[in-house]
Amino acid sequence: MIVEHALLHVRSGEESEFEAAMAEAKPLIAASTGFLGIEVRPAIETPGHYLLLVRWESVADHREGFRESARYEQWRALLHQFYDPMPTVEYFGDPL
Repeated sequence: MIVEHALLHVRSGEESEFEAAMAEAKPLIAASTGFLGIEVRPAIETPGHYLLLVRWESVADHREGFRESARYEQWRALLHQFYDPMPTVEYFGDPL
């Protein structure tokens, strides 16, 4: 299992709209092969910052499976408009 990690910086004042769009987008990613779970956590001390954690069976399930699907295009249309700057995605392996 791998964990996809991204810090999402949502433009000020758009947090409620982002959270509604995320609720709509979650089923799109959940329908992907190799998807194991998702968490989106708001920062306690920094308004507009969110931690995205997605568990996958493999990096390929995210990169080739989800990102090359029509569902990703819908995900992108729902969510990418809120980010400034665009998030950097990293993958993490098994715990030490």
